[in-house]
Amino acid sequence: MGHGDAGERPGGPNGEADSVVLDAKGLRALAHPVRVQLVGLLRKYGPSTATRLAERLGVNSGTASYHLRQLGAAGFVEEDTERGNARERWWRSVHRTTWSNDPELAEREPEAALAYLQSVAALYTLRTQQTLNGLQTMAPAWRNTFDMSDWALRLTPEEAAALHRELTDVVARYRRDAPETAASAPEGAERVAVITQILPELDAPAASSLPSGPWEEEGSPTW
Repeated sequence: MGHGDAGERPGGPNGEADSVVLDAKGLRALAHPVRVQLVGLLRKYGPSTATRLAERLGVNSGTASYHLRQLGAAGFVEEDTERGNARERWWRSVHRTTWSNDPELAEREPEAALAYLQSVAALYTLRTQQTLNGLQTMAPAWRNTFDMSDWALRLTPEEAAALHRELTDVVARYRRDAPETAASAPEGAERVAVITQILPELDAPAASSLPSGPWEEEGSPTW
């Protein structure tokens, strides 16, 4: 499993103070698409109210308030008392990232794990579509950085795990985005989402049984 500001950071933060380890209670709390998105929005943009978050998600404020309270009970968000008042309740994220060091968690909580991952996958699709919708009006310098590619590899489980670690190490070398550090970023720096997916295709037929054709090329870059 891997999800950025809305959920899990692949590989773990090695004790970072702003991270939380995903356990069964936390997994069940995140097993809803609205909750995954709420956590992601608070981590990405900073503290907000249920009303403002509801507007971003296209749900009513009562729904957002309910899910924020559930996330609060699970320890993912908390009330921002410095901003809130008697009329308006503000919320903030407790952590920057979430990670799991328990490989058997998904086996113990299969329904919650699947619901969480389905929500994350839907959010990735939404992010991709939002970028595509704005691609034609994007500045050329940024438009030329956009990429969607896939490569067909044939790996052992150990090699796939090594690839995961290497990708995580590469991403970790670059500047992380956070609401409190945006002002100190160099001129021209913008928010960039890097989404990685390692998708085992255990039921795929062997390459030798497939008809030959130009579509068999390993990579399929689209830009």
